[in-house]
Amino acid sequence: MFNKLKQFKDLRNQAKTLQNALAQESVSYEKNSVKITMNGNMEITKLAINTDAQKEKLENILTDVINEAIKQAQKLMAKKVQEMGGIQGFN
Repeated sequence: MFNKLKQFKDLRNQAKTLQNALAQESVSYEKNSVKITMNGNMEITKLAINTDAQKEKLENILTDVINEAIKQAQKLMAKKVQEMGGIQGFN
C-alpha cells in the first residue's frame, strides 16, 4: 500500500514538473488575419487580429487558428513527456 502511495506521489511530482516545463514553452500559428500564441499548457498567451477581416470570416479563421495551436501544443506536450523519460507506469 505504501508503495502505491509513493508511486502516486512520484507521478504527481512528475506531472507538476512537466506542467512547469510546458508553461515555459510556446507555439504560434497564423492564418490570414489572425495569429495566436499558446504556451505548452494550452493557454492562449497572445492573440493578434487584423481588424479588416469580416465577422463571419474572422470567426472561421479564429476557430481554425485555435484548433491548430492546440494541436501544436499537444505535440509539444508529447515531446516534453518523451524528453523527460515518459510517465512512469505508462511506458
